[in-house]
Amino acid sequence: MRTFQKIGALALTGLLGMSLWGCPKESAPDTTAKPADTTTAPAGGKDATPAGGKQLQIAVIPKGTANSFWLAVKAGADDAAKELKMPEPIWQGPATENDATQQVDVVANQITKKVDGILLAAVDSEALVQPVKDAADKKIPTVMFDSGLTKGKDASIAYVATDNVKGGELAGEKLAELIGKKGDVGVLLFKKGSASNDEREKGFMDAIKKYPDIHVVFSQEAGDPTKAVDQTNNMLTANKSIVGIFAANQPNGEGCASALKQKKLGGKVKMVAFDSSADEVSALKDGTIQALIVQDPYQMGYKGYKIVVDAINGKAPTEKVVDSGVKVVTMENINTPEVQKLLK
Repeated sequence: MRTFQKIGALALTGLLGMSLWGCPKESAPDTTAKPADTTTAPAGGKDATPAGGKQLQIAVIPKGTANSFWLAVKAGADDAAKELKMPEPIWQGPATENDATQQVDVVANQITKKVDGILLAAVDSEALVQPVKDAADKKIPTVMFDSGLTKGKDASIAYVATDNVKGGELAGEKLAELIGKKGDVGVLLFKKGSASNDEREKGFMDAIKKYPDIHVVFSQEAGDPTKAVDQTNNMLTANKSIVGIFAANQPNGEGCASALKQKKLGGKVKMVAFDSSADEVSALKDGTIQALIVQDPYQMGYKGYKIVVDAINGKAPTEKVVDSGVKVVTMENINTPEVQKLLK
C-alpha cells in the first residue's frame, strides 16, 4: 500500500511539473495600445512553433539593458512572443552601452547556446560584423535593430530602426529654428563607430550647413549621464557664446539637461535631444529641453522579433530595411493621442 501511495504521489508531482513547464511566463499586463501588425505572420498561422514541436528561443541583445529605450524594445519583443505563443525572449546585453567587447562575448555565448535567432543592436558597427557572420554560419538568423553594421550588412537578414539621418536632420532644423538661425551650438554624441550615432551626426550637420550663421563650436562623445554633465560643463565653460545644444541619445539628453538646470540655463540655452525617457520628458515640460526627437523602440522589438521568427520558418523578409518611425515632440503636441502613445 505504501509503495502504491508513493508511486501515486510521484505521478501527481510529475503532472504538476509538466503543467508548470508548459505554461509561458506571464509578465505585467500590457496597458499600451497594440501596434498594427505590418509583418506577415509566419507559416502555420499565429502559433509559430515549427512542425517538429520545438519552442523557438530568440535572444534580444541591446547595447545596454538599463535605460527606458531598451526596455521598450524588450516590451515589443515580449509582446510579439506572446502573440506567437513563444517563450519569453532571452534578454542580455553589456553592462555599459559603449562596451563592444562585452557585447561580442554576449553574441558568442548565445551562438554557443544554439539559440534559434538573434535580435541585435550593435554597439560598434564593425566589431559586431564577425559575430553576426558566425551566427549566419550556424544557420542562426540575425535581425539588427537601432544600430546596424556598416560592413558585412548581408550577414544580417534585416535592419529595423529609426531613419537616423532623418532624425538628425529634424534635430538640426528644430535647433536652427529655436536659436533664430544664427549662433554657436554644441553637440553631444554617443560613440563614433555606432551606426545610429554616426547617422544622426550626419543628418544634424547636413541640416546645420544650410544656415551659414550657425557654427558648431563643440562636438564630443559622452554616452552616459555623468559624462554628459561633465562634457556640457566643459562645453559651456570653453564656449560662453553657445546658444543651442543637440544631445544625440537618451543618456546625453538626461545629463545635458541636468547640467543646464544646475547652471540655471534651462530655456536660455536651447536644447534638442533624442529619445523620451521620464527625465527627458520632465525636462521638456519644465522648459529645459525644447524638443525631443522620439523614436519607436517598441516597434523595433515587436517587428524585429516577428521578422526573425519568419526567417526561422523559411520566410524571407519582404524588406531589408524597416523604418520604425521618428517624430519631433514639443510642448505644442505632447498631449496629442499619437505622441502620448509613443511616450507610453
